[in-house]
Amino acid sequence: MKKRVCYTASRRNPMVWLSALTVIAAAAGYIANAVCGGAPGAAGLWLRVILPVLACLYFTYQLLANGKERVFRLSLPFWMLGISLFYALLRLGLAWYWTVLLALALAVLCVLMHRCLNGTFGADWMVIVIAGLCMAAIVWFHNPALHARFTWTGWLVFMPDLIFLCGYILLCFGLSHFRDNRYHPTWGDRFDGRRVRSLSPISVVGSYVMPERNQANVFFQDTLEITRLERYIRKKRESGMEDFGMTEVLLAAYVRTVSKFPGLNRFLSGQKIFNRDEDIQFCMTVKKEMTQEAPDTVIKIHLRPGDGVPEVYKKFHEAVAEVRKSTELDSSLDGVAALIGKIPGVVLKFVIWLLKLLDYFGLLPRFLLEVSPFHGSIFFTSMGSLGIPPVYHHLYNFGNLPIFLAFGKKYRKTELDEAGQPIQKRYMDYAFNVDERTVDGFYYATTIKYFHKLLLHPERLDDPEMEINRDIP
Repeated sequence: MKKRVCYTASRRNPMVWLSALTVIAAAAGYIANAVCGGAPGAAGLWLRVILPVLACLYFTYQLLANGKERVFRLSLPFWMLGISLFYALLRLGLAWYWTVLLALALAVLCVLMHRCLNGTFGADWMVIVIAGLCMAAIVWFHNPALHARFTWTGWLVFMPDLIFLCGYILLCFGLSHFRDNRYHPTWGDRFDGRRVRSLSPISVVGSYVMPERNQANVFFQDTLEITRLERYIRKKRESGMEDFGMTEVLLAAYVRTVSKFPGLNRFLSGQKIFNRDEDIQFCMTVKKEMTQEAPDTVIKIHLRPGDGVPEVYKKFHEAVAEVRKSTELDSSLDGVAALIGKIPGVVLKFVIWLLKLLDYFGLLPRFLLEVSPFHGSIFFTSMGSLGIPPVYHHLYNFGNLPIFLAFGKKYRKTELDEAGQPIQKRYMDYAFNVDERTVDGFYYATTIKYFHKLLLHPERLDDPEMEINRDIP
């Protein structure tokens, strides 16, 4: 991807707050014009009141809520303002050639602002130049030589536009550059992932041929001899890790596998493939108690490439303890689910449709992504705790969860040793269900073999030297 300048707007900078307040004042101006100036007509109401007010609100929200990482989104309100000004141009009654030239100039300025805030130009002073040119154009619109209907009330009509543009000028003094030489989000990225832009054509087409996740399921089952694994678990418990068990070992092995093969941390959403980069989101259903009546909920923990057994153990048990501290359903997921569950059925279908639509375009609010069990890197389900073999659990069409791992109960098998004598060995089966659209079969085969080798030799999980690779340069 082409090198670009990445901007950030910190809420600690007073110019950021001043810019937001200025834009809010512009929104109040648009509303005041509509109230005091009479009904502007249906088209005028939408294009000279509702559209710019929405642009002001969107600008303020993005600046204060996401300005730290997503300054580039502030170019969208500028486009909305450009559309509003174009409608105002049509209402001025200028000669057609002036209208065409000014419309083209507006379009060029919108493109320049878009590229500037996205960091393509690498010159933040261009924001002042572009906003200043727009302000000069608005003043020029009111040149008496251009049209005979010039009045001072005309200035009041365009005053909110001038205030809005002042907000962009103030924004320029609130911008600073990232100096960490790391990748920062841009158009096409999501809150929960960075878009993979270096895919082969067949990978791009495949997501449209198989649009649903359940159409792209691939199942894999493996058997693991667990003699050394159980010995490793006992040593960890003796060292002070109480309740250390199979889940922690599998999770630590998976984190080490993702660290070496970061393509496993990809997911598909909106027919586009993304990578969670340094965020490995682990989900698992946890029951309050091992009884039929006990409620269950889903925990989600955030792990990072390079996390070893101690970090995995600590984060996992902190999440479980938080859920089990009360006999009531008290997680954030349960609260959101209970709220949605109170919506009448017909309306609920619309709400779910709307959530899917927002998720498709990457617009689902961040707090919903955090509590959703359908958004994550991998979901574990323990059939061993229920005393049954592993199941082939389906992947959810809603959300972006790409991998489901189920592991079953332990069992014994009688085999012959090298001398031909019967011996008993202990085994455990586990099953993967993966989304084949994120990486190819060879990649999955390589990673699953590596995962299996780690479990056969669990002492490798304690090796401080962990290979960590990046999926996207």
